[in-house]
Amino acid sequence: MTTPDPDGLLAEQLLRLTRRVHRIQKRHLERRDLGVTPAQSRLLRTLAHYGSPPRMADLAERLEVVPRAVTTLVDGLEASGKVRRAADPANRRVTRIELTDAGRATLRELRGARRSAAEEILAPLTEKEREVLGVLLDTLIDGDAPHGHGDIAKSYGDARKSR
Repeated sequence: MTTPDPDGLLAEQLLRLTRRVHRIQKRHLERRDLGVTPAQSRLLRTLAHYGSPPRMADLAERLEVVPRAVTTLVDGLEASGKVRRAADPANRRVTRIELTDAGRATLRELRGARRSAAEEILAPLTEKEREVLGVLLDTLIDGDAPHGHGDIAKSYGDARKSR
């Protein structure tokens, strides 16, 4: 008989949750008929965080993908009028990517779709459980050892009791 692997089980649960989140987000995007893929929506969201139009290489680095992948995403978004390529005023060999008005409107719709998807995913959780989940996810995202780990466990226990 094999011994249970709790870390393996957690890893499998995280992968299953990631796939479920992706499916639900994709469905919410399709309902709004925005004409963007999940990868394109991620590029648009990333682009919105820059103070000035970034270079394609900057986007590739931020998205942690190869530059060719960014080129393909930008080509599709440019064809639909959501972004445009612009020459860098300081170096004409550099191309910058900027949001268009249509891209900004799409971003507003994307935020609504993401909110709806999050509401669907989080529906089974109480408000307290959502808070605990947020703390746990921040810890995993940041990669830091949890501060006040006992507080998290206590909060989780309190959240379970309130159900």
